Formats: sequence, structure tokens, C-alpha cells
Amino acid sequence: MIFSRKSLVVLMISLFVVLGIAATDAPKNPRYTNRLIIPKDISDDELGKVMGEFKDALGVKCNFCHAPSKDTASHHLDFASDDKPEKSIARKMMKMTGKINKKFFSYNKNDQGMSVPTVACMTCHRGSPHPEGMKK
Repeated sequence: MIFSRKSLVVLMISLFVVLGIAATDAPKNPRYTNRLIIPKDISDDELGKVMGEFKDALGVKCNFCHAPSKDTASHHLDFASDDKPEKSIARKMMKMTGKINKKFFSYNKNDQGMSVPTVACMTCHRGSPHPEGMKK
């Protein structure tokens, strides 16, 4: 089957339009989904800092909260999965510390007038996944 030059040009332009639309609609970073507490527009660097603070405060690695991928050929974590209860607990703890800081420490502000959290994970955990006196 022979295409006319006009048909070929129309086909190519259509292809570029479809590819352009697909490229702009693709998620910016598909591995960071299912964020219910952490802002969705957080940068990769800032998210890495937050996760690093969690790891340091609890003395754990990423797999403490994040479940392994269901794809057994992959040795990666499924960051979007809610299979591990520790992830749900972490969300509840983030809400709790946010409420404590807002209620009791809202006067604690930096030079830009933003509230500085006084109570954080490290306040209680101090490098342990289960703070002393807490049920394991």
C-alpha cells in the first residue's frame, strides 16, 4: 500500500502530537504515589531528607515501613503499598506530632515566620523503632 506524501505528513504530525500529549500527562515521578500526609508537590531532595530523618530517628531502613514489591523478580520496595502496618502508624504519628506542635509550640517561629517543629520523631524514638515504655 502506497501512502501519498500528504497522508504521511498528516500521520507523522499526529504521531508527534500524541507523543507530546503522552509525555506531558505522564506522572512526574510515578514511584512517589499514595502520599496522604507528605505534600504531593515535595521535591525529590526534600522527600529524601524527610525519609532520612525518619530512618535516623527510628534507627531503621526503608523496608521497616515500605513493603517489598509483589514482583518477585524485582528486589525493590513498593513505596505506594500500604501492606505494612508501620506505614499507617507513621502517618498517625506525623499527624500527632503536627497537632502537638500546632497546639503547644505554634509560637516557636523561624526568621521567615514559619513554625519550627519542636516535637519530632527523634523526641521519643531516639534511634529506636519502639520507644522505651511503648508496646512492641
